[in-house]
Amino acid sequence: MDRIVLTVNKEEGNAFSSVAEALGAAEGYWGLPVEIRLSPGIYHERIHITQPRITLCGEDGGESIITFDHGAYEILPDGIKRGTFRTATVMVEGRDFSACNITFKNAAGPGDLAGQALALFVDTEKSRYEKCRFIGHQDTVFLAPLPPTEKEKGGFTGPTEYRERTMGAHYFKDCFITGDIDFIFGGAAALFEECEIFSRNRDREVNGYVAAPCTPEGEAAGFVFYHCRFTSDCPPRSVFLGRPWREYGKIDLIECELGEHIRKEGFDDWGKESAHGLFRFSEGGCRGPGSETGGRASFVISLSEKDYLEQLEVIRQLTIEE
Repeated sequence: MDRIVLTVNKEEGNAFSSVAEALGAAEGYWGLPVEIRLSPGIYHERIHITQPRITLCGEDGGESIITFDHGAYEILPDGIKRGTFRTATVMVEGRDFSACNITFKNAAGPGDLAGQALALFVDTEKSRYEKCRFIGHQDTVFLAPLPPTEKEKGGFTGPTEYRERTMGAHYFKDCFITGDIDFIFGGAAALFEECEIFSRNRDREVNGYVAAPCTPEGEAAGFVFYHCRFTSDCPPRSVFLGRPWREYGKIDLIECELGEHIRKEGFDDWGKESAHGLFRFSEGGCRGPGSETGGRASFVISLSEKDYLEQLEVIRQLTIEE
């Protein structure tokens, strides 16, 4: 059977008026591939996708925008802070989810004021995003699994806090992702191909960290950036490419273009000197003013072409190949 197509358009009486309404109707086709097409517009709603084989597609240009504004510092009626993992604008748990030409946005504001604020929370085995935009400040995109244990009580409060940790593998193609602190984070394997990674200026000596992986011990790959452009409005040498949220975090940059906002050290160890040799941060074939390796931190690995092509094949097998 061909995929079911549902349309969301606030202006047309014969279409669904919200994404949530269309998802409700999609439940009648559970197990079948369902494509939900979003007309251009701003959809101010929180979305939770549990159904498998759902696709969200907008029109070119990222003019189909799903946005909400929950931040971690928000105090809930019970007097407890909302916390990072209850802020997501869109949460994906359904298997084989895909999206194209959609903007996922958390409009809570800068982390200093709102705290962590997720635009996208993914906790499923596989998902795919093409020509999408992810807009936020601190913690824009979270790709589960969480680490096995939290460092502070209540740090993982949220919908998957007590769930068995399941490894995810995700693919981002030709996407735009923006934020400032740890704005791509989590334990999944993920390939970012031909994406623009934009670091926001916080007017600080250290303006931020692009990625914060917590790759589980023994996994072959974490976050791999291939043919990506790292851009910014930050001053020169003020942004780290990443830091290890947990000891085995992995980031590989392959043939990327790095702007002058990238610090000479490249990566930060987050004070985890004892984890040197456990986490892996590597670069191979990169170019641009931020790619100069003369001042790189001692733990950063410089990959040969042979090594990085092998690593690229590993992540492709995990995220793309069936």
